This record gives sequence, C-alpha cells and structure tokens, in this order.
Amino acid sequence: MTRFAGKQAVVTGAGSGIGAALCRALAHAGADVLCTDIDGNAAERTAASLSKRGTALQLDVTDAAAMQQAVDGVVEHAGRIDLLFNNAGITWGGDTELLTLDQWNSIIDVNIRGVVHGVHAAYPQMVRQRSGHIINTASMAGLAAAGRITSYVMTKHAVVGLSLALRTEALGRGVGVLAICPTAVDTPILDKGWLGDFNGREFYRMGQRNETFYSPDRLAADTLRAIERNKALLVAPRQARAAWLFARLAPGLLDRMAVRFVDRQRSDGRQPTP
Repeated sequence: MTRFAGKQAVVTGAGSGIGAALCRALAHAGADVLCTDIDGNAAERTAASLSKRGTALQLDVTDAAAMQQAVDGVVEHAGRIDLLFNNAGITWGGDTELLTLDQWNSIIDVNIRGVVHGVHAAYPQMVRQRSGHIINTASMAGLAAAGRITSYVMTKHAVVGLSLALRTEALGRGVGVLAICPTAVDTPILDKGWLGDFNGREFYRMGQRNETFYSPDRLAADTLRAIERNKALLVAPRQARAAWLFARLAPGLLDRMAVRFVDRQRSDGRQPTP
C-alpha cells in the first residue's frame, strides 16, 4: 500500500477498537497518524505503539473548535491533511422507552455532530488542496434496521447519508469519501451502553450465523483497500454484503424477520442481565 507513504492522517476514537486498528494499518502502510481520543491516555498508548509514525491528542469530537484546531495543527505542520477518519462513536442498547433524553442527545452529539465537525474542519482544506479522503465509520446498522439499538441505527443512517451526498460533491474536487459499514466488530463498544437486560455481545452474536465477530485489524486492512479503490461504501465482511443485498431485494421479509429477531432476543434464555 505504497500510496499511503508520507500521507498525513487524523483518526478520531483512536484509543481502542476500530480506531486503534486503523492507526496500526496506516502506520504500517507508511502514513503519519494523529491518534485522537477523548481518553488522552488511550490515544497515547495507540500512538506509542506506532513508533515514530504516531502522535497523540486528547480530543472530544463534540467540541467543534477543538476538532478544527486538530486539523489546523496537522496542516500547519505538514502543509496538508490527506486522510480524515471520523471514527469516534458510542452506542446505547436496550428497549427504546428506557432511553433518557440526555442519552438521545449524547449519541446524536458524538455519532452525528462529531462527524459533521470533522467534515467541517477538514473538507474545505481538502477542496483547496484538490486532494484528500474522508472516511466515516458507519455500520450495517446504517443500511438496515434492528430494534433495541434504535438510537444507534438512527445515527448510522445519518452518517451513510452524509457520506454518499458529500461524495457526489467531493469527487469533482479531487476528494474521496467512504462510509465504512461493517457488521458486528469485536471492539469495546459491545460492552458499553447497555440498558435494562440488554447485552451487546449476545445481541450481535445472535445476529451472526457463524457466531463470530469481524476483527478490527481485518476491517482496517479492508478499509485501506477501499480507499485505494475510491469506493463509496465498504460493506463487509461477506455476510454483511449478503444481508445488505437481502435488505434491498426483500425489505418486507426483512422487516418481519427483524421483528421476530427482536422478540427472540428479548426472551432468549441465553441473554444474561448485565
């Protein structure tokens, strides 16, 4: 992946999971990476693992001014920004009536406004450069719907829509846009944001035919290949692509299956209370 040699990349949510894997893949491919996370210590650990290819910055993506400063700092240092990964995200899982208004607002702030802040900070600079790539971490939840992760589905649909719309403007200006839409990835987010009797790992495992999760490092490698091919969407792995095709060809059947899945997931004896 020699195309990434010397590229200047910013990754949000870099402290763990997909973000940390993206940082590793980018550094291995020769890019210089600014690893950002709301947890500054986690960002430092990721950057330290990249040797001289990584630097760290504590960053809250809900702070638009801080996001702008991060991008401006890279441009001031290197003269450009080549890759922006809007990856930071949170989730809430459980019956929708359990969500508080503060929880609704928090997921909107991180998962939607956080991406908007990244685009607002980096896209004008990329237009001036007539080069660059914006990569937004969405989910299969941004292409199909499942209850008990309703707020997460809402935000990821927004990310997909933003990405596809922006791409139609950006390509003519030399800027690529990619939305990453994986199925369940084995990251710490599966262990957070549980409400009531919800268990994130069990919820996603029940939706996997082979009951395995997608590796963050495998996703990161697939993402770099998708950037090189200037793809609009990365829907992966193969099981996710099959599910997406099924959702488009048989939406009514998928809806009925989703209702049955949620009912089974609520009542299944394998679902422990956290």
